[in-house]
Amino acid sequence: MKRRPLFSLSILVFLTLLSFAGPLLYPWDPMAFHKDLILAAPSWQHPFGTDRLGRDLLARIMQGGQVSLLIGVGSAVIASLIGLIMGVTAGYFRGWWDKGFVFIVDLFLTFPTFFLLLTLVSYVPASSAILIIVISITGWMGTARLIRSESYRIASQPFIKILRIAGTPTRRIVFRYFLPLLAPIFFVSFTFGVSGAILAESGLSYLGLGITPPEMSWGSILSDGKSVMEIAWWVSFFPGLMIFLVTFSLIQISDWLQDRANRREMSA
Repeated sequence: MKRRPLFSLSILVFLTLLSFAGPLLYPWDPMAFHKDLILAAPSWQHPFGTDRLGRDLLARIMQGGQVSLLIGVGSAVIASLIGLIMGVTAGYFRGWWDKGFVFIVDLFLTFPTFFLLLTLVSYVPASSAILIIVISITGWMGTARLIRSESYRIASQPFIKILRIAGTPTRRIVFRYFLPLLAPIFFVSFTFGVSGAILAESGLSYLGLGITPPEMSWGSILSDGKSVMEIAWWVSFFPGLMIFLVTFSLIQISDWLQDRANRREMSA
């Protein structure tokens, strides 16, 4: 069995504390302009350097991290819950519920997810709340299909059939038996969803369709640095590093959860 991803967990905890507690301790204002510090290289005074307007990059990454992490977690929570509800409903009731599920999923999958995101955000002004909703709407299908497949298997078990014949309320069957068995799949999908949402927001912001000033995210900070990448590498490097570290850590945790769930299923 794979070792617990303690290093990845440590990275996530550190970046979370950096984003939410760091601004309370770090003296620089992320919005303050300093004409004498334009594109200053990393130093003891400015560990991550400054951008093309002389703003401290570490302070901006702290502030932007709050937005990126909130969008990632918020989108993953909503998308995972939608996928759980849709998948369990289709797998348990079957019949026309399942046919409706297949139709809706096929409809969403007709368009590539990122192009669907681009279409939706082009008609609404981007903000944190809007991006959470839009990314959630386009990100629940994978979780729902996994949950539906596993719900089919659970619903076919003899003890579930006995409970249904005995007239056990559906709510009790779902909450007492389905949800504990579906928990590993749910948490694996959730961790993947967080990293996917952060990458989606970063991609949109990089294209200028995501977070807009004065609000900031890692993706928008990365986008600001593309025009000065040749002369000031740090403006794009550090926000890109934050995105990479979070995504890498979440993938490692997801891999560990998946391995643990597979071993538990094999030993059952």
